[in-house]
Amino acid sequence: MTTTLARPADGEGSVQVQQDPSAQIQEGALVIAVYGKGGIGKSTTSSNLSAAFSKIGKKVLQIGCDPKHDSTFTLTHKMVPTVIDILEEVDFHSEELRPEDFMFQGFNGVQCVESGGPPAGTGCGGYVTGQTVKLLKEHHLLEDTDVVIFDVLGDVVCGGFAAPLQHANYCLIVTANDFDSIFAMNRIVAAIQAKAKNYKVRLGGVIANRSADTDQIDKFNEKTGLKTMAHFRDVDAIRRSRLKKCTIFEMEPTEDVLAVQNEYLSLAKKLSSSVEPLQAESLKDREIFDLLGFD
Repeated sequence: MTTTLARPADGEGSVQVQQDPSAQIQEGALVIAVYGKGGIGKSTTSSNLSAAFSKIGKKVLQIGCDPKHDSTFTLTHKMVPTVIDILEEVDFHSEELRPEDFMFQGFNGVQCVESGGPPAGTGCGGYVTGQTVKLLKEHHLLEDTDVVIFDVLGDVVCGGFAAPLQHANYCLIVTANDFDSIFAMNRIVAAIQAKAKNYKVRLGGVIANRSADTDQIDKFNEKTGLKTMAHFRDVDAIRRSRLKKCTIFEMEPTEDVLAVQNEYLSLAKKLSSSVEPLQAESLKDREIFDLLGFD
């Protein structure tokens, strides 16, 4: 059951969506929440990272947290039905469902779930996340999982779509080397700061995406205490892999593709070992405006 409670410790005067404590993901699994500006490539990044984890022998579950339910189609090669759609078909009697009704196997054994979302303008994304985790636990589908990746809608940091942070060990922020992406990243840093007061989630690091250079990201990192964990340049094979509905690991192994694959494998290995949580501090809006750009 998901309830909404006032919790000033999550931010001055805030009202946050709280999950049922019994619906927490079990200890032992590495739980990662991927955030970033809308359209920055979070789903592509999440799916390729899931594939990389599977390549190094991990049992992986990816949970798409976007009503568009397009997080996992490069892993499954299709658009899969959402948890909310399936629950509605059985009038929310989850005991009538089988795992294969809502969980689908993708590339190299990665398990894929699309939580979906409430109709536009109604409901709460936090409720949807809570129902998805609850359903997975009821069917004992998290007991043999090494890595869980939440791919989260846009840069929305309200109580609802910040709900995956209540399950995660680490948050990864995907950003490009531009003002708008970094501005969104700063808001996400502030959300992590708020959630870390009550939950185990910590900042894992930054993923630079679709960028030849990282000079603006580097400026922001130095000022706030963030750290770039991986850098993916604007390689056309990444764009084409999404059009082909597949991961980068299924593309023809050209020099560019192999470089991207190796960067994802390196990131998966880093995250599988000991990650030092970052103690970053978000900036005021005006501070970002003054910090970034050319002299």
